[in-house]
Amino acid sequence: MNEATVVLPWRPAPSRIPAFERVTAWYAEQLPELRVTTVDTDDQPFVLAACRNRAMRDAAPGSVVIIGDADTLPEPEPLRAAIAAARTSGRVHLPYDEYRWLGAEGSAQFAEGSALIDCSFELVRGACSGVYVATPETWAAHGGQDERFRGWGFEDAAWYLAHETLLGEPPVRHPGRVYALHHVAEQRAGVQYDANAERMERYRAAAGDPAAMARLVGAS
Repeated sequence: MNEATVVLPWRPAPSRIPAFERVTAWYAEQLPELRVTTVDTDDQPFVLAACRNRAMRDAAPGSVVIIGDADTLPEPEPLRAAIAAARTSGRVHLPYDEYRWLGAEGSAQFAEGSALIDCSFELVRGACSGVYVATPETWAAHGGQDERFRGWGFEDAAWYLAHETLLGEPPVRHPGRVYALHHVAEQRAGVQYDANAERMERYRAAAGDPAAMARLVGAS
């Protein structure tokens, strides 16, 4: 069986360290068969899309890469199912159909020993980030994620439209949950955020048009 590795985009920030430590401990305890590593780039500010693309570029051909946010916990069995399916499907897999943001209250409950399923949460409808499962070949086939989304905001939603348009169907979801832990929120305002929002509009305009989408993501 080909290798599967968890890669966490990660640049240390004081408010994020507790969540990162809980995530790495979770993988070690719940999914011990998976190797966990981190990835960063030289970009300023931090660029999630660039980290995710590097994780895929650096992976062995034919392997399965789990790109997980450094604050997000997947349930073990949906993740294992996504890994098995991603090897041959030609699609990116999301090991959840329910994204729970635990916030400060739920994260504190988890830290105090409550089971994730019992922690307070807010349901995030339409979430398409958190944990991605794919081979490098599948990631490259639809251009990966757009590194021109800098800072925070929209790179995941744009990627979803590119996947749906260029691969002919949306990412494959598996029944299950992921749980996002609390940390200080990043600023989602200002010139760069506005530029990201404007670029997202270009993705919406190209959705459903493979030729236009391929030009936009540079996959043509």
